[in-house]
Amino acid sequence: MRGKGRVSGETSPEKATGGPGAAPRRRGPLAPLAMLNRRTAPPLLIYLVAGMSGFASIAETFWVRRSLGLSAADLLALAAWLTVPWTLKMVFGHLVDTVPILGSRRRAYVLIGALLQVGAALGLAGAAAGVTGGASAEAVYVAASLAAVVGLVVQDSVADALTTEVVDRVAPDGTPRDPEVVQAELGDVQVLGRVAVMGGAFAVAGAGGWVAEVLPTAVVFLIAALLPLPSLVAAAMLREPPAAGPGMEPVERTNPRILFGGLAFGVAMLGLGLGDPPFSQEIAFLLTLGVLLWLLRLTVAEVPPETKRAMAAAAIVIFAYRAAPPAGPGLQWWQIDVLGYDEGFFGTLAQIGTGLSILGALLLGGRIVRWPLGTVLVGLAILGALFALPTIGMLFGLHHWTEAKFGFGARTLGLVDTALSAPLVQLGMIPMLTLIALHAPPGRRATWFALMASLMNLALQAGAILSRGLNAVFVVHRGDYAALPELVIAATVLGLALPLAAIALLGHRLRAKVPPPADAAAPAPTPSSATAPG
Repeated sequence: MRGKGRVSGETSPEKATGGPGAAPRRRGPLAPLAMLNRRTAPPLLIYLVAGMSGFASIAETFWVRRSLGLSAADLLALAAWLTVPWTLKMVFGHLVDTVPILGSRRRAYVLIGALLQVGAALGLAGAAAGVTGGASAEAVYVAASLAAVVGLVVQDSVADALTTEVVDRVAPDGTPRDPEVVQAELGDVQVLGRVAVMGGAFAVAGAGGWVAEVLPTAVVFLIAALLPLPSLVAAAMLREPPAAGPGMEPVERTNPRILFGGLAFGVAMLGLGLGDPPFSQEIAFLLTLGVLLWLLRLTVAEVPPETKRAMAAAAIVIFAYRAAPPAGPGLQWWQIDVLGYDEGFFGTLAQIGTGLSILGALLLGGRIVRWPLGTVLVGLAILGALFALPTIGMLFGLHHWTEAKFGFGARTLGLVDTALSAPLVQLGMIPMLTLIALHAPPGRRATWFALMASLMNLALQAGAILSRGLNAVFVVHRGDYAALPELVIAATVLGLALPLAAIALLGHRLRAKVPPPADAAAPAPTPSSATAPG
C-alpha cells in the first residue's frame, strides 16, 4: 500500500496541510474528507463491514430471549469470552505482518475473515430454523458468535495496518515529512475509519429492526451472510505492501515469543473455557493482562525511563476510561417489558445514534486529536454520566411524569438519551487510535496496532467482569426489575469514578511529550509510545 509516489487522483498532503515541511494551516471541520482516495478505500471498506456486522443484533436479541435457555449471567459470561479474540489480536496482527498465505500478507487474511463471518451467519440461520445437526441451539449460538468475532478480528488487524501505511512519512525525494502534518493525516484517516464503522452501522440499524419485525429470524441471519461483500471488494482493490526500497514496508521475521507465547496463551484460555473452574473469567483476565504486560516490557526495553512512565500513564488512563461497566442485559429486558420498546424502535434508536456519531466524529474528530488526552477523557466521562440521567429517571417513573405534564413519555426520553450519549464512545476512540497509528513501526504495523488495541480491548473485558459483579450484588431476573435502579446507578457512578481517579493520580505524567519513532526500518518497535499524548 505504501510507496514513494501517490495514486492518481489522490489528495496530496501539501494541498491539505500547506506543503512538505510546513506547519499545517487552519483546517475546516470536514477536513478529514480530504483523505478519501483509492489508497484509503480498502481499510475503510473493511471497517464498513465491521459496522454492518450488527445488522442481525436486534433479531438475535429477541431470538435469544425467546428461544434460548441462557440467563443474564450466561450472556454476560459469553460477552466476556467474546472479548478474548480481541485481546489475542496481537497474535493475529503478527501473523498478518510476518506469515504470508500464498504470498499475501494482507489480501488472504481479509478473505479468511470474511468467510468466517459468512459461516457464522449461516450457522445462526440453521439454529434459528431448527437445523443444527444434533447440536443444541445454545451450542451453535456460542460457536457462531465466536467464529464471527474471530473473522472480525482478522480483518480488523489488516485494516489497522493499512490505515498506518496509507500516510507517507517521507516525501518523494526521501526527506522526512513534517511530523505535525503526518499526525494530522493519520488523525484524519482514523476519523474516516470511525465514520466507516458507524456508517456501516447506520446503513443497517433501522433495517435491522424493521426486518426483525416482518421476517423470520432465520431469514435475517441469511441476509447477514451477504454483508461481508465489501470486504471482498477491498481484497480486490488493495495492494500488498512492498518489502524494500525507500519508504517501503520491510518484511519482519516471525518473533517466536509473540507467536508461540500467544498460541500457548490461547490454549490456556481454551482450557479455562472448557474446564470452567471457579472465577474462570477473572483468571482469564489476569492471565491476559500478564501476557500483554510481558510483551510490552520486551518491546520497550530500550525506551528511556521517563518516556516509559509517560506512556504507561496514558495507557492506564485510557484503560480506566474503557473499563466502565455496562448495566447488562437486564436494562434492555426492562426496556422491552416495561417501556414497550419493540424491534422497530430499537432499530430507530440505533440509526439515530449512529447518525449523530458520524456527525460528531466528522465535526469534532479532527480537533480532539490535538487536545490534551486527560482533558478529552475527563470531559467524555462526565458527559457520559450526565447523559445517563434520562434512563435513571425513567427507572423511577420520570416518563410517567413527563407524559402527564408535557405529553411525551418513554420513547421521547429514549430518543433524547440516544441523541446525547451516542457520539461519546466513538469520540473517545479517535485520539487513542491516532496515537497508536502515529507510533506504528515499519514492518510491524499490524503487530504493533494489535498489541496496543489488545490492551485497550482488555479494558472491555474488565468492564464485563465488573458488570458481572454488580449483577451479582443487584440481581435482576426477567420480569423482576426491583434491583435495576440501583444496578444502573452503581454502573454509572463506577464508570465515572474510574477515569477520574486515574487522571487525578497520573494526570501530571500525561503532559510529557513523546516524539514518534522515525519511519526507517528500525529493528525494534516502541509500543508503549502509542499511548503518549501528542
